[in-house]
Amino acid sequence: MTTVCDPTPQIFELPAVLDLRAAPALAACLAALRGAPLAIDASRVERLGGQCLQVLLAAAQSWRTDAAALTLSAPTPAFVDGLRLMGLSPAALTTEEPEA
Repeated sequence: MTTVCDPTPQIFELPAVLDLRAAPALAACLAALRGAPLAIDASRVERLGGQCLQVLLAAAQSWRTDAAALTLSAPTPAFVDGLRLMGLSPAALTTEEPEA
């Protein structure tokens, strides 16, 4: 019996508030999705805290290690500003190659 993998990424919608209380659930959800292509939808994010950013950075590294696609879609201005304030850009959370 052969297994056919669906190359279509799953979509994971981030909650509006990514703070200390959201970090454990975020880590558990991302761990459960590891190994398959994933699109992270940041269209609802109103606040990004450091703990959830750490979880998202660890997930990006895991997807890179697994050579699986990880993309970020529709980041809100608040999400992008949160990243910028912590010295990062949305590209830090993907497995896509940065443009030269």
